[in-house]
Amino acid sequence: MLTNIVLAILIIALLLFLLLISLVLPGRHDADMIRPFANRYYAHRGLYQKDQSIPENSLTAFNAACENGFGMELDVQLSKDGEVVVFHDDNLKRMCGIDQPVSALTLAELKDLRLAGTDEQIPTFTEMLKVVAGRGPLIVELKPSPVAIRDELCRKTCQILKAYQGDYCVESFDPAIVAWFKAHAPEIMRGQLIMPYGRYNKKIPAIARFAMSRCLTNATARPHFIACDIRHDCFPVTLAEKLGAIKVAWTSRQAGDAPGNDMIIFEHYLPGKYIQ
Repeated sequence: MLTNIVLAILIIALLLFLLLISLVLPGRHDADMIRPFANRYYAHRGLYQKDQSIPENSLTAFNAACENGFGMELDVQLSKDGEVVVFHDDNLKRMCGIDQPVSALTLAELKDLRLAGTDEQIPTFTEMLKVVAGRGPLIVELKPSPVAIRDELCRKTCQILKAYQGDYCVESFDPAIVAWFKAHAPEIMRGQLIMPYGRYNKKIPAIARFAMSRCLTNATARPHFIACDIRHDCFPVTLAEKLGAIKVAWTSRQAGDAPGNDMIIFEHYLPGKYIQ
């Protein structure tokens, strides 16, 4: 009787483990896909200064990253009139001093603002790509957006990227955005951003926050890489990496604090160009 109970427990445990594998399994990739990106450091929002004297996500910051030989991570979202702009926060207050969502202003209105009291404007994605001009690989983060405009952000970002002559991949915290690229542009390397459960927006249902923080949404998006907060460590993430997910760490703020990764997103220090 005891033997049968133990056997049943083992079978259930095995089935649960196989279910976990099916949920966290990453997308397939080959050496050619990762080659332009692997073993590189990526300047977080460009090579900006901590005091914002060179502002984050500014053309000057991206040019500085290129001149120092780094890849770049950047954020894109839509203006009110549907233009793809490079900006991190949902709200303009921290960087531009105006308490309005980015999506509430047209591109012309956004261009009237300045970043962190400098002369820098919010760049369009196209302007940013013209400055980079293939001088370094890009990690393009699509910001989570309302369902009504999510597909538009994905479609327009994808169109701009496909016309660009340079190396790029995409990522998002929103699994639906990653899944969009799986369905519509599977040849583009895509990644799932994750962070600890407690850092997700509390407006997101608890079960969804739990799933996202543990790569369980890989079942729909099948990302090629997991871009993980360097403070986040849990078994499903490790399992996804063991199953072949490319390892990306964010955000490194000192040398040596993100060992064992294929790609490292950094800020506020100058690492070497390549991961040793």
